Amino acid sequence: MIEQILIAVLLGLATGIATGLFPGIHINLVALLLFTSSFFFLQFTAPLTLAAFIVSMSITHTFLDFIPSVFLGAPDEDTALSVLPGHRMLLEGNGYGAIKLTTLGCFFGLVIALALTPLFVILMPIIYPILVKIMAFILIGIALFLVLGEAKKFWAFFIFILSGILGIATMNFALIKQPLLPLFSGLFGLSLLTISFLKKTKLPDQKIRDVKIEKVEISSTLSLSILASSLVSFLPGVGSAQAATIATVFKRLNEKTFLFLLGAVNSIVMALSFVALYAIEKPRSGVAVFVGKFLPYLNQQQLWILLVIALIAGGLSVFLSLFFAKVFARGMAKVNYRWLCFITLLFITLITIVLSGPLSLIVLVVGTAIGMVTNLVGIKKIHMMGSLLLPVILYYLL
Repeated sequence: MIEQILIAVLLGLATGIATGLFPGIHINLVALLLFTSSFFFLQFTAPLTLAAFIVSMSITHTFLDFIPSVFLGAPDEDTALSVLPGHRMLLEGNGYGAIKLTTLGCFFGLVIALALTPLFVILMPIIYPILVKIMAFILIGIALFLVLGEAKKFWAFFIFILSGILGIATMNFALIKQPLLPLFSGLFGLSLLTISFLKKTKLPDQKIRDVKIEKVEISSTLSLSILASSLVSFLPGVGSAQAATIATVFKRLNEKTFLFLLGAVNSIVMALSFVALYAIEKPRSGVAVFVGKFLPYLNQQQLWILLVIALIAGGLSVFLSLFFAKVFARGMAKVNYRWLCFITLLFITLITIVLSGPLSLIVLVVGTAIGMVTNLVGIKKIHMMGSLLLPVILYYLL
């Protein structure tokens, strides 16, 4: 049994590398494929082993998912907010440093989430019913705070609403599969790539060097990430992107601490989605849904086995993430960045058509236009998170 779990963890690591580094291959899709073929695998192994594979894959993916977001501008819903500060550091020759920050954030967030699991198990059943009732008002308050804090308030409100309408339309259009792929690729990825291509952006040589962040900033940012992640981890339709948005309300962050925060929030939300499966018997991520299908009566012992697996996968993913970040950083010096942007544009467009259907091109084009307008008028890209916040607000209000 132990040998099978170890093999599952290693296979999960390998699969998480693939899903993390290649845009468009989502862990939910892999988990679905595993579930549909589970009748075969369960002839040779136990459900816990398949759950171990999913946990290992998910944690590894969480670490490596930032690499294409920063180096290629190809984000998903969890890494979209990293595009702008990560791209800024990339243009300064410090793309590796950006990944190191998200990697450290992921690891510290994971360790703290697991250390606080006993507390979460006690508090989740108490807090969950309260949050369900007030989450819409929390999100409305956050949206207002972000808009009113912008110098160009009209444009901030306009982009928030416009992104929200696009998000609602995309998620309710049955003919578009995996709707978040074209939505976030357009808003945060293709808009940035298009501008870089048109401006003929050239990258400086990428430096493999340490990036400094003060211990005080680490502790305060981790506290902030725990607070924000705890608010959203119990609720359907609310994830790490919203948690990061919530965190920015409480403290002004520079690009380094923001990237560290994003890493921490992503790993905390992922870890707590498995804890929620045990504490309130409700999965809070796509992969947690499939863990729940393999372990419908998840007990405390099984939960801790999965959390230990998450910690092992996280520890190994630190080295994997930094290794691949070095590979990407060194590779950037050998390519023409303008044409890399163009090739990435074509690749993301092709992936979107294949995975989401031809009609997703409409979402991709509209999202790209909104993202470019946001950049041209000079407001923060975080207002485009209206694409997720507005649908969630309406979900809880209606």
